[in-house]
Amino acid sequence: MSTDTLPQIHGTVAPGFEHVRDVFASNWREFDEIGAGFALRVNGERVIDIHAGWADRKKTRPWTAETLIPVYSSGKAIAALVVAKLVDRGLLDYDAPVADYWPEFAAGGKSGVTVAQALSHQAGLSGISEEMDPGDWFDAALIEDKLARQVPLWPLGEGSGYHPVTFGFIADALARRTDGRSIGAILREDICGPKGIDFHVGLPEEEHARTAEHAMPKQLPDLGEMNKATELAFLKPWSSPGRRGAAEWRKAEFPAANAHATAGALARLMSVYALDGELDGKRFLSEATLDALTRERVSGQDRVLPFDLSLAAGIMRNSHARLFGRTPETVGHSGWGGSCAFADPVKRISGAYVMNRQQHYLAADPRAVRLIEAAYSCL
Repeated sequence: MSTDTLPQIHGTVAPGFEHVRDVFASNWREFDEIGAGFALRVNGERVIDIHAGWADRKKTRPWTAETLIPVYSSGKAIAALVVAKLVDRGLLDYDAPVADYWPEFAAGGKSGVTVAQALSHQAGLSGISEEMDPGDWFDAALIEDKLARQVPLWPLGEGSGYHPVTFGFIADALARRTDGRSIGAILREDICGPKGIDFHVGLPEEEHARTAEHAMPKQLPDLGEMNKATELAFLKPWSSPGRRGAAEWRKAEFPAANAHATAGALARLMSVYALDGELDGKRFLSEATLDALTRERVSGQDRVLPFDLSLAAGIMRNSHARLFGRTPETVGHSGWGGSCAFADPVKRISGAYVMNRQQHYLAADPRAVRLIEAAYSCL
């Protein structure tokens, strides 16, 4: 793409952060971007919130400030905040067994799996073992029953194995069994709705018209050495929800896999991680709960992803793979196709990148890496 065909960049760029805008624009030339957004907050204040390009593959519908896009696993970072809120309220304890709240979960030798272990991908449930229809994911009670009965795919206590979709069902089951509401409902009623944050788990049909259309990756991701845990997580016909159509998928609540957001909304929520538990200048989590959420629960070579990871209770830590910029203390999460959310409590920054041109990278998509590095260079 030649320079004169680069799309116009819209939005806010604070003085001193123009380099980030330039790098954002260059992603169209270097990576054939279609539409995208990037947002950055420093000390909770918005310094960048930009977007450009098109919301559809045919490039007929502009990407606007109100365009929503599925962020896939980047939404896990926000689901983790909701669970932490329940911990803060005394409804959950990270160190208590999941079975204390969900007795059926004890089956299959899982009675000792704690909430923190389940949220740090140590429960051995990276996918559903028994063959099923992809449409079965839309029946939460059915999936919870399968997860409760399933025998772990590896010996408990022997490392992590990324749970791409099942993470959200475990977190949601804990939320409904303690608070009485789903993660999506808590977000709508207590957090995003009252604060006007454009982040959704379970997108109402009246909002579907402003969602962007994805372009799928042109090649498969590198999943590393194949094993049963990886196959069930990613490669079986039933590994992810399907066969119900896009509208039903958007309306469904899959907290680990189908959150819809703008970059600005995601960066704003991530500021809780950067600002000692505050959101919009007010206490959201106690510092003790934030510490419990973000401390390392397991580290080493993951059994599903081909990465050496440091995992907390639902969020990835930057100390091993350096997926999210320069600071080891940074936390974040990547989403299928390239989305990324991150928060640095040392520099007190939070940010997010969203897009509809999907790439094959499982993490550290070079478009996001370039933007994060540009942001740090401007601090």
